[in-house]
Amino acid sequence: MKLKYYPDTDSLYIDLSEKPSVESMEVSEGVVLDYDAGGNLVGIDIDNASKKIDLNELTFSRLPPSIQTIAA
Repeated sequence: MKLKYYPDTDSLYIDLSEKPSVESMEVSEGVVLDYDAGGNLVGIDIDNASKKIDLNELTFSRLPPSIQTIAA
């Protein structure tokens, strides 16, 4: 999973899979879910992210010990 923030558009993309998106569905204003050809969720796009979530804090909880974090 990768989180990508784009400050110029204030959007956050949560990339859940390497598979390409073939279908998108807006589930609430400015929140779009992306699906692959098999109907699996592959990404979440959040517009105006700084107004919807706290971008200053990212918390991981109960992840498997083999998870690796990379600082940008």
